[in-house]
Amino acid sequence: MKNNIKQAVYETAKELHEAGLISNQRMEKYRHLNIPPIHELKPEDIKHLREKEKISQSILADCLNVSISAVRKWESGEKKPSGLALKLLNIIQKKGLSIIL
Repeated sequence: MKNNIKQAVYETAKELHEAGLISNQRMEKYRHLNIPPIHELKPEDIKHLREKEKISQSILADCLNVSISAVRKWESGEKKPSGLALKLLNIIQKKGLSIIL
Protein backbone atom coordinates (compact mmCIF):
# COMPACT_ATOMS: atom_id res chain seq x y z
CA MET A 1 0.00 0.00 0.00
CA LYS A 2 2.79 2.43 0.91
CA ASN A 3 4.47 1.92 -2.47
CA ASN A 4 1.21 2.67 -4.28
CA ILE A 5 0.89 5.95 -2.40
CA LYS A 6 4.53 6.83 -3.04
CA GLN A 7 4.10 6.03 -6.72
CA ALA A 8 0.97 8.18 -6.98
CA VAL A 9 2.65 11.11 -5.21
CA TYR A 10 5.72 10.83 -7.42
CA GLU A 11 3.70 10.61 -10.65
CA THR A 12 1.62 13.64 -9.66
CA ALA A 13 4.73 15.62 -8.74
CA LYS A 14 6.37 14.63 -12.02
CA GLU A 15 3.40 15.90 -14.01
CA LEU A 16 3.31 19.13 -12.02
CA HIS A 17 7.05 19.57 -12.61
CA GLU A 18 6.61 19.02 -16.35
CA ALA A 19 3.87 21.66 -16.31
CA GLY A 20 6.25 24.07 -14.57
CA LEU A 21 4.35 24.12 -11.29
CA ILE A 22 7.04 22.43 -9.17
CA SER A 23 10.63 23.64 -9.02
CA ASN A 24 13.62 21.44 -9.79
CA GLN A 25 14.62 21.58 -6.12
CA ARG A 26 11.20 20.39 -4.96
CA MET A 27 11.15 17.68 -7.62
CA GLU A 28 14.50 16.40 -6.37
CA LYS A 29 12.88 15.72 -2.99
CA TYR A 30 10.23 13.58 -4.67
CA ARG A 31 12.90 11.63 -6.55
CA HIS A 32 14.22 10.40 -3.21
CA LEU A 33 11.06 8.44 -2.46
CA ASN A 34 12.94 5.35 -3.67
CA ILE A 35 10.23 4.31 -6.05
CA PRO A 36 11.32 1.32 -8.08
CA PRO A 37 11.58 2.18 -11.76
CA ILE A 38 9.17 0.72 -14.26
CA HIS A 39 11.18 -1.44 -16.63
CA GLU A 40 10.36 -2.51 -20.14
CA LEU A 41 9.44 -6.14 -20.65
CA LYS A 42 10.67 -8.29 -23.50
CA PRO A 43 8.10 -10.26 -25.49
CA GLU A 44 9.23 -13.51 -23.85
CA ASP A 45 8.88 -11.90 -20.39
CA ILE A 46 5.24 -11.05 -21.08
CA LYS A 47 4.49 -14.53 -22.38
CA HIS A 48 6.28 -16.12 -19.41
CA LEU A 49 4.37 -13.90 -16.99
CA ARG A 50 1.06 -14.92 -18.60
CA GLU A 51 1.95 -18.61 -18.61
CA LYS A 52 3.15 -18.45 -15.01
CA GLU A 53 -0.24 -17.02 -14.03
CA LYS A 54 -1.93 -19.72 -16.14
CA ILE A 55 -4.09 -17.28 -18.06
CA SER A 56 -4.89 -16.77 -21.73
CA GLN A 57 -4.07 -13.72 -23.78
CA SER A 58 -7.74 -12.81 -23.60
CA ILE A 59 -7.80 -12.84 -19.80
CA LEU A 60 -4.58 -10.84 -19.56
CA ALA A 61 -6.06 -8.32 -21.99
CA ASP A 62 -9.19 -8.02 -19.82
CA CYS A 63 -7.09 -7.55 -16.66
CA LEU A 64 -5.08 -4.77 -18.30
CA ASN A 65 -8.07 -3.24 -20.11
CA VAL A 66 -6.39 -3.62 -23.50
CA SER A 67 -7.29 -5.55 -26.63
CA ILE A 68 -6.29 -9.15 -27.23
CA SER A 69 -4.49 -7.85 -30.30
CA ALA A 70 -2.30 -5.65 -28.08
CA VAL A 71 -1.24 -8.64 -25.97
CA ARG A 72 -0.52 -10.68 -29.11
CA LYS A 73 1.61 -7.86 -30.53
CA TRP A 74 3.53 -7.50 -27.23
CA GLU A 75 4.28 -11.21 -27.14
CA SER A 76 5.38 -11.25 -30.78
CA GLY A 77 7.56 -8.17 -30.34
CA GLU A 78 5.59 -6.18 -32.88
CA LYS A 79 4.73 -3.56 -30.25
CA LYS A 80 5.75 -2.76 -26.67
CA PRO A 81 3.43 -2.10 -23.74
CA SER A 82 3.53 1.41 -22.33
CA GLY A 83 1.78 3.64 -19.84
CA LEU A 84 -0.57 2.07 -17.36
CA ALA A 85 -0.41 -1.35 -19.04
CA LEU A 86 3.37 -1.45 -18.56
CA LYS A 87 3.03 -0.38 -14.92
CA LEU A 88 0.44 -3.09 -14.30
CA LEU A 89 2.63 -5.71 -16.00
CA ASN A 90 5.51 -4.71 -13.72
CA ILE A 91 3.26 -5.05 -10.68
CA ILE A 92 1.96 -8.44 -11.83
CA GLN A 93 5.53 -9.60 -12.45
CA LYS A 94 6.57 -8.61 -8.92
CA LYS A 95 3.45 -9.43 -6.91
CA GLY A 96 1.34 -11.78 -9.02
CA LEU A 97 -1.94 -11.29 -10.83
CA SER A 98 -4.03 -11.48 -7.65
CA ILE A 99 -2.67 -8.09 -6.58
CA ILE A 100 -4.76 -6.31 -9.24
CA LEU A 101 -7.88 -8.49 -9.09
